[in-house]
Amino acid sequence: MPSATARSNSKFEIQNSKFAPRRSVTVVFTTLLLVCLAGSAVALRGIDRFQGDSPLDDVMYIPSASVVKHLSLGYSGLLADIYWTRVVQYFGGKHQARSRRYELLAPLLDITTDLDPHLLVAYQFGSIFLAQRPPEGAGQPQKAAALVEKGIQANPQDWQLYYNLGWIQYSELKDYPAAARIFERGSRVKGAHPAMKLLAANISQKGGDFATARLLWAQIYETTEDKSIRENAIKHLRALQVDEDVDRLQDAVNRYQHATGRYPANVAELRANGWRGQETDPLGLPYLLTPDGRVEVQDPDRFPFITRGVPPGYASSVP
Repeated sequence: MPSATARSNSKFEIQNSKFAPRRSVTVVFTTLLLVCLAGSAVALRGIDRFQGDSPLDDVMYIPSASVVKHLSLGYSGLLADIYWTRVVQYFGGKHQARSRRYELLAPLLDITTDLDPHLLVAYQFGSIFLAQRPPEGAGQPQKAAALVEKGIQANPQDWQLYYNLGWIQYSELKDYPAAARIFERGSRVKGAHPAMKLLAANISQKGGDFATARLLWAQIYETTEDKSIRENAIKHLRALQVDEDVDRLQDAVNRYQHATGRYPANVAELRANGWRGQETDPLGLPYLLTPDGRVEVQDPDRFPFITRGVPPGYASSVP
């Protein structure tokens, strides 16, 4: 008869043989996961070599979300975080360089949100990155709206996504009826900010007025802790103040010309005739009056989003 030691060894070998296939499967799947992560990292490092003037075809080796999902073995959320980090790095580098081309931004955001449809930050901040005109953003408001619509379909109970979409329709696409409808839809979501109803009502009644636009940007400023987004909101709020100031000053100039037959030489002359409005821009420089009766800011480059007070034929000196 086999000894006790021999029987014990035989039993151990049988148990090992039972678990050997499991260990093999584990090793195979772990290897696949590592290959997947390594491949993703290689692709993402390739993005770093992308230059602003290079064609998009040069970097289309980025894996599609469907391929990455199949290889991720359930780690698609981790890969979504990796891609979102790359989105932020890509946008930050382009923005710092004052680039006017953001070709990879929309594809990266699409992959990120395919991998994790519930990564809310990608919709909320990604849409802002996409929507604004260069160099502040990619200048692709339609793609930004499509991204947020995608987010709403996956996360219908997140009221902030409705806010983002309403903001795009209002500020970038100037579709005020659509913006009002979206804010109204969002106002019905449980826990929605009370401002949603106010925005829907204001836009329905007044369209694109300064007060509503100011409320929108103030809400963006107050509801984010991201430094770049807050700075961007401040720029928009300053630009709105300039536009409103210029409109009021221009109206006073026109009334002065109608009453006297000539344009005022400066704001001081308006003041001497009863003007009590704002005379300097938000950064402290006086508004200028041209001989032909136009109101202009002294340095338009300091207010990248203004629509009033810009000299005819003006081209920004900001790269």
